[in-house]
Amino acid sequence: MNKLELQKTANEIRKGIVTAVHSAKAGHPGGSLSAADLFTYLYFEEMNIDPKDPKKADRDRFVLSKGHTAPGLYSTLAYRGYFPVEDLKTLRHLGSYLQGHPDMKHIPGVDMSSGSLGQGISAAVGMALGAKLDGDSYRVYTLLGDGEIEEGQVWEAAMFAGHRKLDNLVVIVDNNGLQIDGKIEDVCSPYPIDKKFEAFNFHVINVADGNDFDQLKAAFDEAKTVKGMPTAIVMKTVKGKGVSFMENEVDWHGKAPNDEQYETAMADLEKAGEALCQK
Repeated sequence: MNKLELQKTANEIRKGIVTAVHSAKAGHPGGSLSAADLFTYLYFEEMNIDPKDPKKADRDRFVLSKGHTAPGLYSTLAYRGYFPVEDLKTLRHLGSYLQGHPDMKHIPGVDMSSGSLGQGISAAVGMALGAKLDGDSYRVYTLLGDGEIEEGQVWEAAMFAGHRKLDNLVVIVDNNGLQIDGKIEDVCSPYPIDKKFEAFNFHVINVADGNDFDQLKAAFDEAKTVKGMPTAIVMKTVKGKGVSFMENEVDWHGKAPNDEQYETAMADLEKAGEALCQK
């Protein structure tokens, strides 16, 4: 895909996020929207995957460590062809397979159930080690929230990954600056994030704008060249990206838009899509 196609796809994925959360009357739109471009790049450009064969042995693996942003992952999987886009409207509904957090037993394309913050990266590290022990070539990607990395288990996993030189592992931090209680720097500052990962023997790539596809491409291309150590990509993003009234607003970490807000959000995204079509 070229950059314009990726931008258009990410915009559709954002519509899916807003639609799913509105339909559920619950969920986490802010961090799903900030990571929508990252999800798009991974699933439409970066990873070796096949929606027709979700369990193929040599597929790249992805673990959503910040599992509450499941609407972002689900929308991406739907638009990538793992299940019908229409099903996004069943998010969190009784009997739906699209639960509030990723479930590997019922959702095609989900490699690891997650939701308890801090734990997803440990699973990803285990997958990367497993590939090394079996002599497999697949790569493992995991996305963490910047609030999530206040959890101690994250650093145990990082220590192990660095020690075992897991160069098939890419840890991505969605640094949108906000967590459920406010600014991460006010709640329990994890800064400087890059220096911490460097101290655990990671190759660190700082991305100034994680909502920009050129910068994401450069980061993931660089990650592929790294040998003998895992990579951490620390990307600055905008929480609620793409929806005017949600951007950089901590309130939108974990609540659903009402009907009027839904119409405004979808109008924002329609307008953005039309602008992309003019290019």
